[in-house]
Amino acid sequence: MYREGIWPQTPAGTNERTFRKSIRLWVRLEELHDPEILKHGNNINWNPEQKLEIVSKVLAGNSIKSVAIEAGINPGQLHSWLRKYKIYGYNGLVNKKKGRKSNKKTMNQKNKLKSKELNESEREELIRLRAENEYIKAENEVIKKEITLRENNYAAQLKAKKQQ
Repeated sequence: MYREGIWPQTPAGTNERTFRKSIRLWVRLEELHDPEILKHGNNINWNPEQKLEIVSKVLAGNSIKSVAIEAGINPGQLHSWLRKYKIYGYNGLVNKKKGRKSNKKTMNQKNKLKSKELNESEREELIRLRAENEYIKAENEVIKKEITLRENNYAAQLKAKKQQ
């Protein structure tokens, strides 16, 4: 009907403008790809390299909507990929394991690797690294306390100025 210049009747409870935008999007998708793209269950498992390629097109200056239609995905999905890429970089595009962790003890035991024995130089390095780690933790605590003191000082100064 759309190709003949006739708009279908807007379903009840749907905004007419939104409905027409959806129809135009569907037509563009169908023109660039085949009609199969509009069927449900047409999920594609994108690997991180493919996602990065699509995201880089948007970063190069193309619009999110045009790149999404070209790739055959929802613009909202591309926006999500772009946001994750800006926050986490390439790691944000890596597919995460879904579901919750298993509580079964047997599965956990299978996955545990037996640790090999450390030789003398590895033990010394481990001791040195642990000591260095403790020193850095203590240093961080001192810095945090210093920041808190500065903030309290600044707040007290502001309070004194307001009282004047």
